Amino acid sequence: MATLSLTQFLTLDGVHQAPGGPEEDASGGFPHGGWSVPYGDEDFGRFMDGVFTRPTAFLLGRRTYEIFASYWPLRTDADDPVASKLNALPKYVATTTLDSADWAGTTLLRGDVPTEVAALKERLDGEIQVHGSGGLAHTLLDHDLVDTLHLLVFPVVLGTGRRLFPEGSRPAAFRLVEAGTTAAGVALHTYARAGRPTYGSYA
Repeated sequence: MATLSLTQFLTLDGVHQAPGGPEEDASGGFPHGGWSVPYGDEDFGRFMDGVFTRPTAFLLGRRTYEIFASYWPLRTDADDPVASKLNALPKYVATTTLDSADWAGTTLLRGDVPTEVAALKERLDGEIQVHGSGGLAHTLLDHDLVDTLHLLVFPVVLGTGRRLFPEGSRPAAFRLVEAGTTAAGVALHTYARAGRPTYGSYA
């Protein structure tokens, strides 16, 4: 049985929308696209290279898949740890709108997402990785399908944009597994799922 990890870039106020460029996702009039780029130093690169040493498959939302598919197939350097994995390993896309996918190794998941992903975890081995894919991430978190959470928290507040944990998110507890900080000030947090929150009182 496979585990599922989610890697997400966040601002201090929890925004995950369009970290990689101005044209990535301007929906809702979002004016801040590309907010993570100024912090992409060597420490950040090493952390992400490490994440990409582990997957056996990828699970992506439609928008993230289309962004990746327009870029990574053109990167053919076998020594690039990101491109080599994304191009070679199976990719599963949760979508109700795509009719076909040209990127080699892609399978479209058209059914109920929690059911499809639970079956995928049962069927595969190793680590299925989700990157970005905010809408898909919400669904996976709300159905307890994320085993490991990599949160890269950038030292910036935007005030607007879609958030990873919006109002109404299902309560969940996580256990901190690893933490670090890049030279540019990005907090690198890795969490393991730990069930539901427990409560007490300081009184």
